[in-house]
Amino acid sequence: MIDPSWEDLKLVRMVAEAGGLAGAAAALGIDQSTVYRRLGALEKALGAPLFERRRSGYLPTATGEELVALAERFERQIHDFARRLEGKAIAVTGEIRIATADSLLAHLLTPVFKRFRAEHPGIVLDVVIGNPALNLSRRDADVAIRATDSPPEALIGRRIGTIAWALYGRSDLPDGDPDWVTLGDDMASLQVVRWARDHVPANRRVYRANTVLGIASAVEAGLGIGHLPCFIGDTCLALRRLAEPDPTFSAGLWLLTHADLRHSPRIRLFLDFVATELNRLKPLIEGRVFGER
Repeated sequence: MIDPSWEDLKLVRMVAEAGGLAGAAAALGIDQSTVYRRLGALEKALGAPLFERRRSGYLPTATGEELVALAERFERQIHDFARRLEGKAIAVTGEIRIATADSLLAHLLTPVFKRFRAEHPGIVLDVVIGNPALNLSRRDADVAIRATDSPPEALIGRRIGTIAWALYGRSDLPDGDPDWVTLGDDMASLQVVRWARDHVPANRRVYRANTVLGIASAVEAGLGIGHLPCFIGDTCLALRRLAEPDPTFSAGLWLLTHADLRHSPRIRLFLDFVATELNRLKPLIEGRVFGER
Protein backbone atom coordinates (compact mmCIF):
# COMPACT_ATOMS: atom_id res chain seq x y z
CA MET A 1 0.00 0.00 0.00
CA ILE A 2 1.32 3.44 -0.88
CA ASP A 3 0.17 7.01 -0.45
CA PRO A 4 -0.60 8.42 -3.90
CA SER A 5 1.33 11.56 -4.83
CA TRP A 6 -0.14 14.69 -6.36
CA GLU A 7 1.09 13.50 -9.77
CA ASP A 8 -0.77 10.24 -9.23
CA LEU A 9 -3.96 12.06 -8.25
CA LYS A 10 -3.69 14.35 -11.26
CA LEU A 11 -3.25 11.38 -13.61
CA VAL A 12 -6.34 9.62 -12.24
CA ARG A 13 -8.37 12.81 -12.52
CA MET A 14 -7.27 13.40 -16.12
CA VAL A 15 -8.17 9.82 -17.13
CA ALA A 16 -11.60 10.22 -15.51
CA GLU A 17 -12.25 13.57 -17.19
CA ALA A 18 -11.06 12.40 -20.61
CA GLY A 19 -12.76 9.02 -20.30
CA GLY A 20 -9.66 7.31 -21.58
CA LEU A 21 -5.89 7.19 -21.87
CA ALA A 22 -5.45 9.19 -25.08
CA GLY A 23 -7.22 12.29 -23.80
CA ALA A 24 -5.40 12.10 -20.46
CA ALA A 25 -2.06 11.80 -22.23
CA ALA A 26 -2.80 14.88 -24.33
CA ALA A 27 -3.85 16.90 -21.28
CA LEU A 28 -0.75 15.87 -19.32
CA GLY A 29 1.67 16.33 -22.22
CA ILE A 30 2.94 12.74 -22.12
CA ASP A 31 2.45 9.74 -24.37
CA GLN A 32 -0.37 7.24 -23.99
CA SER A 33 1.92 4.34 -23.09
CA THR A 34 3.28 6.32 -20.12
CA VAL A 35 -0.25 6.94 -18.85
CA TYR A 36 -1.05 3.23 -19.22
CA ARG A 37 2.12 2.18 -17.39
CA ARG A 38 1.72 4.68 -14.52
CA LEU A 39 -1.97 3.86 -14.05
CA GLY A 40 -1.23 0.14 -13.94
CA ALA A 41 1.59 0.64 -11.43
CA LEU A 42 -0.68 2.76 -9.22
CA GLU A 43 -3.49 0.20 -9.29
CA LYS A 44 -1.03 -2.56 -8.42
CA ALA A 45 0.45 -0.54 -5.54
CA LEU A 46 -3.01 0.30 -4.16
CA GLY A 47 -4.26 -3.24 -4.62
CA ALA A 48 -7.48 -2.08 -6.22
CA PRO A 49 -8.69 -1.23 -9.74
CA LEU A 50 -9.34 2.46 -10.35
CA PHE A 51 -11.26 2.19 -13.62
CA GLU A 52 -13.60 -0.17 -15.43
CA ARG A 53 -12.52 -0.56 -19.03
CA ARG A 54 -15.67 -0.26 -21.11
CA ARG A 55 -16.36 0.18 -24.77
CA SER A 56 -17.50 3.72 -24.08
CA GLY A 57 -14.30 4.52 -22.20
CA TYR A 58 -12.75 4.39 -18.77
CA LEU A 59 -15.28 4.62 -15.92
CA PRO A 60 -13.94 5.24 -12.37
CA THR A 61 -14.55 2.56 -9.76
CA ALA A 62 -15.55 3.56 -6.23
CA THR A 63 -11.86 3.78 -5.31
CA GLY A 64 -11.16 5.76 -8.45
CA GLU A 65 -13.98 8.19 -7.65
CA GLU A 66 -12.49 8.78 -4.19
CA LEU A 67 -9.12 9.61 -5.72
CA VAL A 68 -10.73 11.91 -8.29
CA ALA A 69 -12.60 13.77 -5.53
CA LEU A 70 -9.39 14.02 -3.50
CA ALA A 71 -7.55 15.43 -6.53
CA GLU A 72 -10.28 18.03 -7.10
CA ARG A 73 -10.21 19.14 -3.46
CA PHE A 74 -6.43 19.38 -3.47
CA GLU A 75 -6.41 21.39 -6.68
CA ARG A 76 -9.04 23.80 -5.30
CA GLN A 77 -6.94 24.34 -2.20
CA ILE A 78 -3.88 25.08 -4.31
CA HIS A 79 -5.79 27.57 -6.45
CA ASP A 80 -7.33 29.21 -3.38
CA PHE A 81 -3.88 29.58 -1.82
CA ALA A 82 -2.49 31.08 -5.04
CA ARG A 83 -5.32 33.62 -5.22
CA ARG A 84 -4.85 34.62 -1.58
CA LEU A 85 -1.13 34.98 -2.10
CA GLU A 86 -1.58 37.06 -5.24
CA GLY A 87 -4.04 39.30 -3.44
CA LYS A 88 -1.81 39.50 -0.36
CA ALA A 89 -4.66 38.09 1.68
CA ILE A 90 -2.27 35.93 3.71
CA ALA A 91 -1.99 38.20 6.72
CA VAL A 92 1.14 37.78 8.81
CA THR A 93 0.62 39.51 12.13
CA GLY A 94 2.47 40.08 15.35
CA GLU A 95 5.31 42.17 16.70
CA ILE A 96 8.99 42.30 15.78
CA ARG A 97 11.52 43.90 18.12
CA ILE A 98 14.53 45.26 16.25
CA ALA A 99 17.82 46.33 17.80
CA THR A 100 19.96 48.68 15.73
CA ALA A 101 22.11 51.81 15.86
CA ASP A 102 20.87 55.39 15.66
CA SER A 103 22.85 56.15 12.50
CA LEU A 104 21.48 53.11 10.66
CA LEU A 105 17.94 53.90 11.72
CA ALA A 106 18.07 57.59 10.79
CA HIS A 107 19.90 57.32 7.48
CA LEU A 108 18.99 53.87 6.10
CA LEU A 109 16.29 51.93 7.90
CA THR A 110 13.37 54.25 8.62
CA PRO A 111 12.28 54.50 4.94
CA VAL A 112 12.71 50.72 4.63
CA PHE A 113 10.55 50.15 7.72
CA LYS A 114 7.91 52.50 6.32
CA ARG A 115 7.68 50.49 3.09
CA PHE A 116 7.52 47.24 5.07
CA ARG A 117 4.65 48.54 7.20
CA ALA A 118 2.78 49.69 4.08
CA GLU A 119 2.90 46.14 2.70
CA HIS A 120 2.36 44.35 6.01
CA PRO A 121 0.17 46.53 8.26
CA GLY A 122 -0.53 43.64 10.59
CA ILE A 123 3.04 43.62 11.89
CA VAL A 124 4.09 46.07 14.61
CA LEU A 125 7.76 47.14 14.62
CA ASP A 126 9.34 47.87 18.01
CA VAL A 127 12.71 49.53 17.36
CA VAL A 128 15.33 49.83 20.10
CA ILE A 129 18.47 51.93 19.51
CA GLY A 130 21.51 52.90 21.50
CA ASN A 131 21.56 49.76 23.64
CA PRO A 132 24.42 47.43 22.67
CA ALA A 133 23.61 45.21 25.65
CA LEU A 134 20.50 43.83 23.96
CA ASN A 135 21.02 40.11 23.61
CA LEU A 136 19.19 38.15 20.93
CA SER A 137 20.16 34.91 22.64
CA ARG A 138 18.09 36.03 25.63
CA ARG A 139 15.33 37.28 23.30
CA ASP A 140 15.82 40.94 24.27
CA ALA A 141 15.18 41.51 20.57
CA ASP A 142 14.00 39.38 17.65
CA VAL A 143 16.25 40.91 14.99
CA ALA A 144 19.48 42.89 15.12
CA ILE A 145 20.69 45.09 12.28
CA ARG A 146 24.28 45.81 13.16
CA ALA A 147 27.65 46.96 11.86
CA THR A 148 30.07 44.22 12.86
CA ASP A 149 32.75 41.95 11.50
CA SER A 150 32.22 39.34 14.21
CA PRO A 151 28.53 38.45 14.62
CA PRO A 152 27.86 36.21 17.64
CA GLU A 153 28.10 32.51 16.82
CA ALA A 154 24.75 31.85 18.49
CA LEU A 155 22.98 34.01 15.89
CA ILE A 156 22.25 33.39 12.24
CA GLY A 157 21.75 35.88 9.47
CA ARG A 158 23.09 37.39 6.32
CA ARG A 159 25.78 39.90 5.48
CA ILE A 160 24.38 42.70 3.35
CA GLY A 161 27.62 44.43 2.45
CA THR A 162 30.47 46.57 3.75
CA ILE A 163 29.89 49.89 5.46
CA ALA A 164 32.56 52.24 4.10
CA TRP A 165 33.95 55.18 6.12
CA ALA A 166 35.64 58.31 4.79
CA LEU A 167 36.82 61.68 6.10
CA TYR A 168 34.31 64.55 5.73
CA GLY A 169 34.10 68.24 6.42
CA ARG A 170 31.79 71.07 5.52
CA SER A 171 31.93 72.26 1.93
CA ASP A 172 32.76 75.77 3.18
CA LEU A 173 35.55 74.51 5.43
CA PRO A 174 38.22 77.27 5.72
CA ASP A 175 41.82 76.58 4.78
CA GLY A 176 44.26 75.74 7.50
CA ASP A 177 44.70 73.06 10.13
CA PRO A 178 41.17 71.98 11.05
CA ASP A 179 39.77 70.85 14.35
CA TRP A 180 38.59 67.26 14.61
CA VAL A 181 35.37 65.61 15.73
CA THR A 182 35.78 62.04 16.98
CA LEU A 183 33.95 59.23 18.66
CA GLY A 184 34.55 58.95 22.40
CA ASP A 185 37.07 56.65 24.04
CA ASP A 186 34.25 54.39 25.25
CA MET A 187 34.05 53.25 21.61
CA ALA A 188 37.78 52.53 21.41
CA SER A 189 37.05 49.05 20.06
CA LEU A 190 36.50 50.74 16.68
CA GLN A 191 39.56 51.16 14.50
CA VAL A 192 38.48 54.67 13.52
CA VAL A 193 38.65 55.74 17.18
CA ARG A 194 42.11 54.26 17.68
CA TRP A 195 43.32 55.90 14.48
CA ALA A 196 42.21 59.35 15.62
CA ARG A 197 43.85 58.85 19.01
CA ASP A 198 47.14 57.81 17.38
CA HIS A 199 47.27 60.28 14.47
CA VAL A 200 45.40 63.45 15.46
CA PRO A 201 47.10 65.75 18.01
CA ALA A 202 45.16 65.93 21.24
CA ASN A 203 44.78 69.72 20.97
CA ARG A 204 43.01 69.29 17.60
CA ARG A 205 40.49 66.74 18.93
CA VAL A 206 38.05 69.33 20.20
CA TYR A 207 34.73 67.47 20.20
CA ARG A 208 33.75 63.93 21.08
CA ALA A 209 30.40 62.10 21.00
CA ASN A 210 29.52 58.54 21.84
CA THR A 211 27.31 57.95 18.78
CA VAL A 212 27.94 58.13 15.06
CA LEU A 213 24.86 60.31 14.68
CA GLY A 214 26.35 62.69 17.23
CA ILE A 215 29.60 63.18 15.36
CA ALA A 216 27.74 63.48 12.04
CA SER A 217 25.73 66.38 13.46
CA ALA A 218 28.91 68.01 14.76
CA VAL A 219 30.72 67.73 11.43
CA GLU A 220 27.67 69.12 9.62
CA ALA A 221 27.54 72.02 12.09
CA GLY A 222 31.15 72.92 11.33
CA LEU A 223 32.70 71.93 14.65
CA GLY A 224 35.45 70.09 12.80
CA ILE A 225 36.23 67.34 10.34
CA GLY A 226 35.69 63.68 11.11
CA HIS A 227 35.29 60.19 9.78
CA LEU A 228 31.74 59.15 8.95
CA PRO A 229 30.02 56.22 7.26
CA CYS A 230 29.68 57.09 3.57
CA PHE A 231 25.91 56.51 3.66
CA ILE A 232 25.76 59.56 5.94
CA GLY A 233 28.50 61.77 4.53
CA ASP A 234 27.62 61.28 0.87
CA THR A 235 23.97 62.18 1.39
CA CYS A 236 24.60 65.38 3.35
CA LEU A 237 24.73 68.30 0.90
CA ALA A 238 26.65 70.45 3.39
CA LEU A 239 29.57 68.01 3.50
CA ARG A 240 32.32 66.97 1.13
CA ARG A 241 34.72 64.07 1.17
CA LEU A 242 38.24 64.97 2.14
CA ALA A 243 39.76 61.54 1.47
CA GLU A 244 38.91 58.21 -0.08
CA PRO A 245 37.23 55.58 2.10
CA ASP A 246 39.69 53.81 4.37
CA PRO A 247 39.08 50.03 4.23
CA THR A 248 40.60 49.57 7.71
CA PHE A 249 37.62 51.46 9.17
CA SER A 250 34.95 49.45 7.36
CA ALA A 251 32.59 46.92 8.94
CA GLY A 252 30.06 44.43 7.68
CA LEU A 253 26.35 45.22 7.77
CA TRP A 254 24.47 42.22 9.15
CA LEU A 255 20.86 41.13 9.59
CA LEU A 256 20.79 38.74 12.54
CA THR A 257 18.26 36.68 14.41
CA HIS A 258 18.21 33.75 16.80
CA ALA A 259 18.19 30.28 15.25
CA ASP A 260 14.90 29.46 17.00
CA LEU A 261 13.19 32.32 15.15
CA ARG A 262 14.41 31.69 11.61
CA HIS A 263 11.29 29.74 10.64
CA SER A 264 8.85 32.26 12.12
CA PRO A 265 6.78 33.57 9.18
CA ARG A 266 6.93 37.19 10.30
CA ILE A 267 10.68 37.09 11.03
CA ARG A 268 11.46 35.41 7.72
CA LEU A 269 9.21 37.87 5.89
CA PHE A 270 10.88 40.83 7.61
CA LEU A 271 14.44 39.63 6.99
CA ASP A 272 13.78 38.93 3.31
CA PHE A 273 12.15 42.33 2.82
CA VAL A 274 14.89 44.30 4.57
CA ALA A 275 17.65 42.36 2.79
CA THR A 276 16.10 43.15 -0.60
CA GLU A 277 15.74 46.84 0.22
CA LEU A 278 19.25 47.20 1.65
CA ASN A 279 20.78 45.38 -1.30
CA ARG A 280 19.41 48.16 -3.50
CA LEU A 281 21.31 50.61 -1.31
CA LYS A 282 24.64 48.76 -1.43
CA PRO A 283 26.35 51.37 -3.67
CA LEU A 284 25.56 54.02 -1.06
CA ILE A 285 26.51 51.81 1.89
CA GLU A 286 29.79 50.83 0.27
CA GLY A 287 30.69 54.41 -0.71
CA ARG A 288 30.34 53.92 -4.46
CA VAL A 289 27.90 56.76 -5.25
CA PHE A 290 30.32 59.58 -4.49
CA GLY A 291 30.04 62.30 -7.14
CA GLU A 292 26.57 61.18 -8.30
CA ARG A 293 24.54 63.53 -6.12
